[in-house]
Amino acid sequence: MTAPAAPSASGSSTLLAPGPLMLAGMILLAALSRLLPHPPNFSPVEAIALFGGAYFASRVWAVAVPLIAMLVSDIALGLSMGGEYWSYVATSVSFWAVYVCVALSCILGFGLRGRVGGARVLGYGLMGSVLFFLVTNFAVWLAATPISGHNACVAGLGPCYAAAIPFFKNTLLGTLCYSALLFGGFELLRRRAPALRAQTV
Repeated sequence: MTAPAAPSASGSSTLLAPGPLMLAGMILLAALSRLLPHPPNFSPVEAIALFGGAYFASRVWAVAVPLIAMLVSDIALGLSMGGEYWSYVATSVSFWAVYVCVALSCILGFGLRGRVGGARVLGYGLMGSVLFFLVTNFAVWLAATPISGHNACVAGLGPCYAAAIPFFKNTLLGTLCYSALLFGGFELLRRRAPALRAQTV
């Protein structure tokens, strides 16, 4: 006689399991690090997206948690910087392009599921950084006007990308640095805590 099957957990109760809570907490802390002084474009944005895509078993939460963490950090930035930041949010196409990049990079991170390793994280970090560069600078070019301060982008899409190349180094370094902290840190935690070993959302 076989034992009855255990009832399945709901999505909300599964989200409160130790693994998903740890993932969400790490993503939120990384996103909030945007409030700390940092070089231009050196940010956790791509890393948190790849990390969420790689480890959350639910693809919905894999995309939603990084986006929510970004929203929380943007609200915190707005509260600390005041009206100038909210004006930027309301009028900047490139601001919303960052959220598009986060969602796309979460999906890109699905390719790391069950196959996380140093070389693969490095490769996906590079792909995510290139994606961020292409999407956000396309948005800057799309919204550029003679009074926007982006003279190169007014000249054309090619000059816009060329002018942004010096900033790409910091985008890549930020992505790789935060990826090392998130992926490496979580792998160390999983070795010490069996409850974190499964994708449980």
